[in-house]
Amino acid sequence: QVQLVESGAGEVQAGGSLRLSCAATGRRLNDNAMAWFRQYPGKEREFVAGISWNGDSTDFAASVRGRFAIGRDSAKNGVWLQMNSLKPEDTAVYYCAARRSAFVSLSQGAYMYWGQGTQVTVSS
Repeated sequence: QVQLVESGAGEVQAGGSLRLSCAATGRRLNDNAMAWFRQYPGKEREFVAGISWNGDSTDFAASVRGRFAIGRDSAKNGVWLQMNSLKPEDTAVYYCAARRSAFVSLSQGAYMYWGQGTQVTVSS
């Protein structure tokens, strides 16, 4: 069974940066696309960023494009999310996810494995 564990949560002022990491255990995810989603209170999870199995293809939500970056971390068997120029509206619980396919999907239903979530708070 694959388990995903996020780290790097915290609180930062608007304009600052945070880096989230996601480490997977259970089996290697070399052939799997991975992604980050976020969830606001009372809302559905929304896609933030995703990366293909080999890192050659990435996707970003329009709201974070140009501010966020995503990459694979082979040592941790996972992914990271670099968040720059953070805004108060980026405040949410962030989830790491992995799917069986090698390619990114924007739909949360396409992902089989999920982390427990980590809180990111951006103060104005």
